[in-house]
Amino acid sequence: MTDFWLYFTLGLQHVLDIHAYDHVLFLLALTVPYLFKDWRNVLVLVTVFTVGHTAALMLSVYGVLTIKAEFVEFLIPITILTTALYNIFAASKKAAKSGNINFLAITTLFFGIIHGLGFSNYFKVLVAGGDSKFAPLLEFALGIEAAQIIVVMFTLILAFICQEFLRVQKRDWILVLSAFVAGVVIPMIIESPIW
Repeated sequence: MTDFWLYFTLGLQHVLDIHAYDHVLFLLALTVPYLFKDWRNVLVLVTVFTVGHTAALMLSVYGVLTIKAEFVEFLIPITILTTALYNIFAASKKAAKSGNINFLAITTLFFGIIHGLGFSNYFKVLVAGGDSKFAPLLEFALGIEAAQIIVVMFTLILAFICQEFLRVQKRDWILVLSAFVAGVVIPMIIESPIW
C-alpha cells in the first residue's frame, strides 16, 4: 500500500507542480469551452488524455519507444498552443459545440501521448529497480487522473462564477483564457533548445 501512495502522490504532484505548469495550462485550454452541464465530455477528454499519457509511459518503460527529450519538450507547448488556438477559432465561429467530441478525443489522446513522453525518461529511471513496472504505471495514472479532475473542477467552478455572477459572456471567457494560455506558452516555444 505504501508503493501505491508513493506513485499516486507522484502522479498528483506531476500535474499540480507549480514549477511544471504545462500540464495545468493544457487542462485549462482543454476545459475552458465547457460548462458544468458538459461534465461527461470533459471527463471523457481528461480520461483519454490520461490513457495517452500512460500508454506513452508504458511504451517507454518497456523499451518500445524512445524519443529525444528536447524534441518532446518542444512539442508539449505546441500541443497547448494548438488547443488554445482551436478554442479561439472555434469561439470566433461559434463552433465550440460538444458535437466535436470525437475529433477532440482523438486529438487529446495524441496530445496525451506527447505529454507522457515528456515524463517518460524520469519515470523509466524511477521504476527501473522495481520488480513490477505495470503496477506503478497504473498507480501513477490514477494520481494523474485525480489531479486532472481537481484542475478541471477548479476551472469549471471559476467559469461558473465568472459567467453566472460576473456576467462574463461564454465567448469572452473562452477567448480571454485561451489567449492567456497562448501567451504563456509562446515564450516556452521560442526559448526551446530545439532552435
